[in-house]
Amino acid sequence: MVLGGMRGMTALVWLGSAVDPDEGIRFRGMTIPDCQKKLPGAFPGGEPLPEGILWLLLTGKIPNKEQVDSLSQELRSRAKIPDYAFKAIDALPVSAHPMTQFTTGVMALQVESEFQKAYEGGIPKARYWEPTYEDTLNLIARLPGIAAYIYRRKYKDGKIIPLDDSLDYGANYAHMLGFENPEMLEFMRLYISIHSDHEGGNVSSHTAHLVASPLSDPYLAFAAALNGLAGPLHGLANQEVLRWIRSIVAEFGTPNISTEQLSEYIHKTLNSGQVIPGYGHGVLRKTDPRYTCQREFALKHLPNDPYFQLVSKIKEVVPPILTKLGKVKNPWPNVDAHSGVLLNYYGLTEENYYTILFGVSRAVGVGPQLIWDRALGMPLERPKSVTLEKLEQLCAK
Repeated sequence: MVLGGMRGMTALVWLGSAVDPDEGIRFRGMTIPDCQKKLPGAFPGGEPLPEGILWLLLTGKIPNKEQVDSLSQELRSRAKIPDYAFKAIDALPVSAHPMTQFTTGVMALQVESEFQKAYEGGIPKARYWEPTYEDTLNLIARLPGIAAYIYRRKYKDGKIIPLDDSLDYGANYAHMLGFENPEMLEFMRLYISIHSDHEGGNVSSHTAHLVASPLSDPYLAFAAALNGLAGPLHGLANQEVLRWIRSIVAEFGTPNISTEQLSEYIHKTLNSGQVIPGYGHGVLRKTDPRYTCQREFALKHLPNDPYFQLVSKIKEVVPPILTKLGKVKNPWPNVDAHSGVLLNYYGLTEENYYTILFGVSRAVGVGPQLIWDRALGMPLERPKSVTLEKLEQLCAK
């Protein structure tokens, strides 16, 4: 288990969510369908608002619409970004990867950390959670503005689109990116909600918890989490999926290809030593419910999109091939297998940016846990390591 990346080792407390190998993610005990039914949406029957997920993860209770609206207003009131954060990003070349720019922006925001000020002022340990709460809400509130600025700077005309005080968190993010299609606003609400948390052992969540354990403030902890999220085996996977799908289309000249052609291309990918992006998971042993709810969204809003139909066909072809090879424990699609084609459909075609969307979302899950870590007085994390020599001695016995 040590050599296998500590897979399956129980190592930390995480209040917000848990992942069952068969059922998938549960947010405070609620499945994704539960959240879609019970958490308030922007309109009756709409997708859950990210503010509702945040409330649920913070308190363990299901909020009503009035409570969600009040939290939405609270986040808008905290959303102003200091000019020096933009200047820090501008110091980087426009060619820098969006995640590099994003981490830089978060680090610039750290200048205003309430926790750092309080700690230097001698705050009692029992109250550590209070400035952590302030930092967390400020950070979550400002992330969409930082993320949208990077998108506009790198891919558009650089013009900032101001926050709209009439819009909720997810819709405002889409608006500041430059999208106004109500369906895109609705998808952004769903996207942020389902990407917010995935228990504590994934790289980004665990990194935030680890870095915060020596009392680093939420900005420092979340910046570190983003650097983990930027890895190809974690958050960067969502951009790799769309690239791979586009490579299929480039190979055959159209997304409307036969099952036989697709099977041939999948084998070609595997024989080249690559994996099929968007398939498999460290914990799940069935289709990711986050994939399923995105598929349901697509069936409702864009059933005839050729790229969506190709994603559906891939889901039919890949699992039997991977199962036959016998090298994977989970041949089923994960969350990354679907999001790219939905974003592409609504006009967000720049796949290098997709991991930032994941980063904005993950703050909604990581942030509440940082607050609870301080409230519960969680200690400095310091696991025991072992040398290869010691392992060899154990094996010899």
